[in-house]
Amino acid sequence: MSDQRTPQLVDTPFVNELRLGATHWAVVFGLVSLATMLTPRAWKKVERFETGPDYRIPYGLSKDYWLYERRLGQLGDPRQVIVLGDSVIWGEYVLPDGTLSHFLSREAGGRERFINCGVDGVYPLALEGLIRYYGGALRGRRILLHCNLLWLSSPRADLQDAKEDNLNHPRLVPQFFPRIPSYRADAAERLGAVVERNVGFLAWAEHLQLAYFGGMTIVDWTLAGDGGDPPRHPNAYRSPLAQITLDVPGAPQSDPRRGPRSHRHRPWTATSDGLTQFEWVALDRSLQWAGFQRLLQLLRERGNDVLVVVGPFNEHMMTEENRAVYRKLRDGVAGWLTGQGVANLEPEALPSALYADASHPLTDGYSLLAERLRQSGRLDGTEWKEGGDRMSSR
Repeated sequence: MSDQRTPQLVDTPFVNELRLGATHWAVVFGLVSLATMLTPRAWKKVERFETGPDYRIPYGLSKDYWLYERRLGQLGDPRQVIVLGDSVIWGEYVLPDGTLSHFLSREAGGRERFINCGVDGVYPLALEGLIRYYGGALRGRRILLHCNLLWLSSPRADLQDAKEDNLNHPRLVPQFFPRIPSYRADAAERLGAVVERNVGFLAWAEHLQLAYFGGMTIVDWTLAGDGGDPPRHPNAYRSPLAQITLDVPGAPQSDPRRGPRSHRHRPWTATSDGLTQFEWVALDRSLQWAGFQRLLQLLRERGNDVLVVVGPFNEHMMTEENRAVYRKLRDGVAGWLTGQGVANLEPEALPSALYADASHPLTDGYSLLAERLRQSGRLDGTEWKEGGDRMSSR
């Protein structure tokens, strides 16, 4: 009789495991790198980006630096002049056809010769970063650069206040050096800003959030409430892919906050309580002025032909003593620019009724300013003339 034994099953756990060797990891790294490089480029081919005459980056996309870089890349006509600056150039209180660039183009014969590349809320320290990391397409172009001395009107505006401030465009400012007292981000946030500047894929991902998800991540968008009590979450069952329309949002056709019909489009005297005493920061101690100087140096190193327009600031809202300090500061800026061989203009103040606040003109103010700039004769020709020119209001 044979001895038959029942085979014993070994209790061995099932493991679905794939070990990658050095070659496999190299392939994975290569594929991921290729995807991150090609996806933003391919996106430009499929996403519609309508601009047209007097286009400016919409207010809601002011922090979409990937889109700004894309916009600059569209400007291939070397005869066009790129107008750079903050909300004074962008046109805080006016419609697109009420900006300085619009009226400069009109003075040039109606052609779209001057292009509005201003960004709302940007200041010299941020504009330096914007052009350094996203403005490579401007190499060799003619630039009209606006210098707004509002950013030197107090230690807080100059970002010297030791109290933490809620900055606009914090990811554009120098993250580690020079030190900015008002900027209190932790090391992780600063490193994240540095990485984003140098990895186009991350800037593109930020573009998707700003253009299609209201600036939120997909998770935050999905969980966003409607503000009711109790709150509802209307996006909880919506597909995020349906939000991506492949059509860059434009500015509203009727903007209630801007233009002659807006309640904000009125002289500064309608809302001011009286004259203002600004705490002007000296040039040799100003962080914003140092940022402007670095920006100007960067543009010249890239072969740009630059004309700087200083102001015009609303001198009507200052006391006589304060106005004298401002004019000394303005003359110091003009003297430095002239000493560096940089073409510059310092227009006299516009009539009081043409300002909405300390530095923003109303529509008629931009029209008059463009006319005065044209009358200076400095906007003609193929190159800006070196040196400075004080423009009289007479």
